Amino acid sequence: MGLPDNCEVKIKNKFPKGKRNLITDVPGVKVGQVTLLDQEKDIHTGVTTILPHERNLFKEKVMGGVAVINGFGKSAGLVQIEELGTIESPIIMTNTFSVGTALNASVKYMLASNEDIGVSTGTVNCVVTECNDGEINDIRGMHVEEKHVFEALENTSDTFEEGAVGAGTGMCCMGLKGGIGSASRIIECNGKEYTVGAILMSNFGMAGNLRIDGKRIDTTEPEKNAAEKGSVIIVIGTDIPFSERQLKRVARRAVIGLGRTGSFLGNGSGDIAVAFSTGNIVPHYSEENILPVKMFHDGAIDKVFEATAEVVEEAVISSLYHAETVTGIRKKTVFALSRYI
Repeated sequence: MGLPDNCEVKIKNKFPKGKRNLITDVPGVKVGQVTLLDQEKDIHTGVTTILPHERNLFKEKVMGGVAVINGFGKSAGLVQIEELGTIESPIIMTNTFSVGTALNASVKYMLASNEDIGVSTGTVNCVVTECNDGEINDIRGMHVEEKHVFEALENTSDTFEEGAVGAGTGMCCMGLKGGIGSASRIIECNGKEYTVGAILMSNFGMAGNLRIDGKRIDTTEPEKNAAEKGSVIIVIGTDIPFSERQLKRVARRAVIGLGRTGSFLGNGSGDIAVAFSTGNIVPHYSEENILPVKMFHDGAIDKVFEATAEVVEEAVISSLYHAETVTGIRKKTVFALSRYI
């Protein structure tokens, strides 16, 4: 959904939006979410999963790139993406203390459909990303269980909710209630339409720094002079055929979208972007030593960089727009963007 065309929040866009204005406008991409919400027990957390395609990801890997913009984070699986340039598992978002649980569940999920893993071939690199939702969630309770990860993985769709849902249930951004946000853009290349989409978990920024379409929105009421804290996880997907080197370059451009919303990449913010392309599939097994790979011409890549900045910017604002005011642990109330617009 991103930002509805008729909503009061406006962001100028150069590129046309996708049909759903979600990362799932990239053909084959699916998203699943499980929300854990119990006001009496201060539970505000969950899981969000992204499938780059619906086939066997271990057997048919997608090319990927990672940009660790500010490395104050505890994500798993990024090192191998950096080395090999491929992604072979679903990408999972959750809270910091649930990375281990989500990793175990993801490994079991992959083992169930790949009897060769750990027997006749190597192990699997599962990707789990995180942000700290302890501002309003009882993060020490470690409420995410493996069954919740399985549920999110087994119930993916091309439509999904944004705001305080899934892994974004307990996230705060710019002093406001944050969460899950998404957006997409259409790019024409050689007479054919391609899609660039993003989904992110917003949990970053300082109250009072929010900017929407260049205009500062004063949100300092809840927390006067509050320090910058939190993180953001950004996943960028596209069907444009990119090499892993180019995907890393695309991932780096996510920082432009963050900057437009008021982020300055604070010391304690774990800002990480993962980019993948379904335009090149890398087989796990091959009788051929040399594989054919398509690659976008670097001389034409600027429009992709620009579209990436657009989708990240809108996804951040969309995560705020769709979230609602919530009171969490220690009776802390975090207001929604709607209070200020």
